[in-house]
Amino acid sequence: MPKEKLKILIAAGGTGGHVFPAIAIADEIKKLNPNAEFLFVGTKGKIEARVVPQRGYTLANIWISGFHRSLRMDNLLFPIKVVVSLVQSFFLMRKFQPNIVIGTGGYVCGPILLIASMLGVPTIIHESNSFPGMTTRLLSTRVTRIFTAFNATTRWLKQKDNIELIGTPTRDVLGTISQEHGIRFFNLDPSKKTVLIFGGSLGATSINQAVREMIHELTGAGIQFIWQTGKSDTILVDEMKTKKNTWVGVFIDKMEYAFAAADVVVCRAGATTLAELTRLGKAAILVPYPYAAADHQTFNARSLVDAGAAIMITDRNVKTTLKNELISLLSNNKKRQQMSEACRKLGKPNAGSEIAHRILDIAK
Repeated sequence: MPKEKLKILIAAGGTGGHVFPAIAIADEIKKLNPNAEFLFVGTKGKIEARVVPQRGYTLANIWISGFHRSLRMDNLLFPIKVVVSLVQSFFLMRKFQPNIVIGTGGYVCGPILLIASMLGVPTIIHESNSFPGMTTRLLSTRVTRIFTAFNATTRWLKQKDNIELIGTPTRDVLGTISQEHGIRFFNLDPSKKTVLIFGGSLGATSINQAVREMIHELTGAGIQFIWQTGKSDTILVDEMKTKKNTWVGVFIDKMEYAFAAADVVVCRAGATTLAELTRLGKAAILVPYPYAAADHQTFNARSLVDAGAAIMITDRNVKTTLKNELISLLSNNKKRQQMSEACRKLGKPNAGSEIAHRILDIAK
């Protein structure tokens, strides 16, 4: 493949679910074309402001935010932000002069992709959620190509001929660790069934409360836990630090070891999390975050449930239901194996590489 110096602009921000796939795409493009030059576009004070520079990429900011469905004073500024962000996007485009513009969903992508399409620059959206966000739906008829992670996404978009099911990029290190090594990494017992519980970097209070109530009973029954509480429930780390058969921490730096160790995973249903579960083929109990935009995590979870790859519990029922579902799944080896196989069939382990190839072809 030619190694010309392509200029690639990537708009990604607001949440890790938008930022991390964007970085994974950039990393894959760099493998294929080390001369490619990147400019990320995001907003101040969000996760991209910290993560993108840490990964060695340049970040420019525009003034934009989402429109809240509830009544908030911030909404009064929204029309002004749209106008300002469009002007900022225009000047960024003129200065950087990219060969192609990529957006990974969210409000940051809107102004950049709209201006790029008006200037005739090839545009890509990667939509990782089953139910596409507002930006993807509004721009679906303007962009050059839309890459999706779920078959169900197509039904929500007006134009169909520019959509390609390709998956969400995940880290290459996933799947390289054995279960025994994963368990020993957390100083646990390889002979016991292991449950991995996490709710993202901030945690999931409803899941944490349910686990807190049942963990003493289940560890007494020989089940062990790897439990990421998140920043919102740090008190649990001190409370459980002497608990046998349990590793508890605010954050897991080496998630590849945690996934490897787990017989069952209990987690939210963010798109990146589901991409990792399906890459690894992990039996999972999903508790969708009920306040996600347009309830997209429930749509994500249903895609796995309908395929026999996961169990879904609503957030309001997790406290009363999780223990019984977990015990039932851990005691049924056949069901776990069937779920694991169904989950792996949904996985797209080569998504990052395939997206990078497509983007370079379009950019040329």
